[in-house]
Amino acid sequence: MTTDTVWLLLPQGKNAADYNMALDEALLQFAPKLGRPVLRFYGWLEQAATFGYSQKYGEIEKLTLLRPLVRRPTGGGLVPHDADWTYSVVFPPHHFWYLLQATESYQRVHQWIRDAFGQLNVAATLAPEQKKEVPGQCFLGAEKNDVLWHGRKIAGAAQRRTRSGLLIQGSVQPPPLGLSREAWEAAMCQTAQSHFSVHWQTLTVNADLEALIERLRLGKFGQAAYNQKR
Repeated sequence: MTTDTVWLLLPQGKNAADYNMALDEALLQFAPKLGRPVLRFYGWLEQAATFGYSQKYGEIEKLTLLRPLVRRPTGGGLVPHDADWTYSVVFPPHHFWYLLQATESYQRVHQWIRDAFGQLNVAATLAPEQKKEVPGQCFLGAEKNDVLWHGRKIAGAAQRRTRSGLLIQGSVQPPPLGLSREAWEAAMCQTAQSHFSVHWQTLTVNADLEALIERLRLGKFGQAAYNQKR
């Protein structure tokens, strides 16, 4: 086995919105030290919304009543977190996913999600082209290669590449078929095993990583000055 095929899994319960964003950015900063891809599943302690780091807060706040409203470390538009399934995946800079073009990594992660739904007998497809979105709102319309179910977008993502690695943050709005989140997460892991030859190891959040998460939460994502900076 190599570091390309040994991936770390971080399944989590529900967290506060600022903690969720801080942990994803901390994983990105820690990616060279971890040396392996990390897949994280997580939820939300309360209804919330996130928006892309380049978006204007004054425009976004008019589009939703959900609060808190937290700026993501990735791009994209407004994503409501009230009934969605969220995940993130982080790749260190030596991994081949990091070397992909943004359009390729976007397509690849959504093919993974599509095929995981296929394991659950859900006939999802990838959007063949862009459908016009309502400005700022990720799930009203679709980007090319978003995941569709009966023509409706059910999964989108945003990315960020730095010298430390590649962070992909994704949201799934599950189709109304009575699926459990646990079954979908298991299908994601199984699909990675079959498609990418992944061997899973559990990631333990150590003291250094937890300290970084807290610094980012208290000094950045939990601060109105950061979330409303533009």
